[in-house]
Amino acid sequence: MFSTLHRFQSKGLSTARRHLTRLAYLSAAVAVAGLVSSPASAQTLSEKILNMERGLEQEFEGYFDADLAEVTQSPEEIAQTLSRLGQETGTTPAVMWAIPREDHLHLVLITPSGEPIVRDLYDVPEEVLSQTVDDFHLEMYGDKSGMFAAQKLYSWMIEPFEADYLEAEGIDTILFCLGNGLRSLPTAALYDGDSFLIEKYSQTRIPAFNLIQTDYSPIGQEQVLAMGASEFQELSSLPAVSAELDNVLSAWQSTKLLEQPEAGHAFLNEEFTLTNLKQQLDSQSPDIVHLATHAVFKSGSPGNSYIQFWNEQLKLDDIRDINWRNPAVELLVLSACRTAVGDDEAELGFAGLTLQSGAKSALASIWNVSDAGTLALMSEFYRQLGSTSTKAEALRQAQIEMLRGEVRVEGDVLHLSRGDINLPADLNSEEAVDLSSPYYWAAFTMVGSPW
Repeated sequence: MFSTLHRFQSKGLSTARRHLTRLAYLSAAVAVAGLVSSPASAQTLSEKILNMERGLEQEFEGYFDADLAEVTQSPEEIAQTLSRLGQETGTTPAVMWAIPREDHLHLVLITPSGEPIVRDLYDVPEEVLSQTVDDFHLEMYGDKSGMFAAQKLYSWMIEPFEADYLEAEGIDTILFCLGNGLRSLPTAALYDGDSFLIEKYSQTRIPAFNLIQTDYSPIGQEQVLAMGASEFQELSSLPAVSAELDNVLSAWQSTKLLEQPEAGHAFLNEEFTLTNLKQQLDSQSPDIVHLATHAVFKSGSPGNSYIQFWNEQLKLDDIRDINWRNPAVELLVLSACRTAVGDDEAELGFAGLTLQSGAKSALASIWNVSDAGTLALMSEFYRQLGSTSTKAEALRQAQIEMLRGEVRVEGDVLHLSRGDINLPADLNSEEAVDLSSPYYWAAFTMVGSPW
């Protein structure tokens, strides 16, 4: 994380963001230019939000050089979809767009019950927002007493909607569609001065609402394909991977919903190959694919970003060539990501992960955390996954357990909500870590559908 922040500061993010010239992004900016807080006819507002969604779609299609989807759902239809999914999952979801513009921050909220709510914050120009986001990332190492940027961002993004809409309508799940400059924002750690946002809402980040899968299948009898490597030729080692894979399968096996005798299959080190991945996808059709390895998101074309296998790299622009869709993978987990935080193109690739893989949802980390922190989050996540109705809620519960110290490391033991596990010997020598710090739990985020 220190090296990431060093790059983050030295590159001069404000300048880099202003140099983004992709035509698709400009079309998205034009699409939202006319949206203001003053009253507008429902039809006019609906058309403008559709254009905003089309602009976001074009941005991702331009980056991946692919025809990804067609924007068809109007704001009214989005509200109906949210209502349907809320009934199916026992949740009350809302979608929020936060689009930075040169002279203001543009916000749109749609809940299941009404017309879009629009707020344009002209006291938050792009330059001010960019610096605050930079400061927010630096606050991840601290405690609540020093999270001033987190409170500013909360006041800008959440407070304009909180009392009259989020709280009034009982919203418990927020789908964040974040524009350029905000896509790496760890929304879970937004702070109101008393509570973190994750203590109130399940969350996911989406490329655009029209680009995510909106069907729902309850978590139940899914098979898990767990693969990973503990050592690499060029990248840093991940000594907890063997324990992570074992714990993922054992935790999933122990869930009360799982009745089959075998929870899934594990492949470690030399067996962690693209060939084995493809064979397992074709023969076993796993619903959950867990890859305990480095996933590196870099600037430039999608071919610069990759998932590291034992003997080769799976480039981001080649992910779509793998048969993830027959049937579609419910969840793709990448437990050790390295994203160029603050780099527009790297963040586009990260946000578009589900678009490329065809998975309904992905769980990944915005920055690298320690091996102990990753093992803790992943172990707790799978314990929660079998007892929650949505994947985003399982992640929220795991993060809350870490935040409140219920999931913690003491000596060579990792305490979890349902039993303890011994830490690998390679981790016993690490200094004690405070897993309640947002640095450990806020890095992990759901991408795509929260359901």
